[in-house]
Amino acid sequence: MSELPPDLPRLRTLEHWLVLSLDRVRARIAEVEKREAAMRPVRALPEGPGWVLSYLREGGRPVADSIHIGDCRMAGSHRKPLSRDEARHALTSGGIRACEICRPDSDLGILE
Repeated sequence: MSELPPDLPRLRTLEHWLVLSLDRVRARIAEVEKREAAMRPVRALPEGPGWVLSYLREGGRPVADSIHIGDCRMAGSHRKPLSRDEARHALTSGGIRACEICRPDSDLGILE
């Protein structure tokens, strides 16, 4: 047996009440989300180069190793910032490999 009223007028009344209740719940959710978002600390993204060339040390000399997206943590401590064109050239003509973690070649639109 159904717990809903059998006649159309009461069903329409129930529907109207449910829509109003749902609107109030959604408005309250929006208020709480807005309040919680205002309380969250905003972390500024670090400004830096879009791409970097990471160097290894071999025999005390720097040797170009790989290209990374600027904020990749896999880039070594010895690095050089690169422009978009410099990074594309290093990957396509310079014989330097792309980092397998951050995949700068995908970001630059270079297909392997």
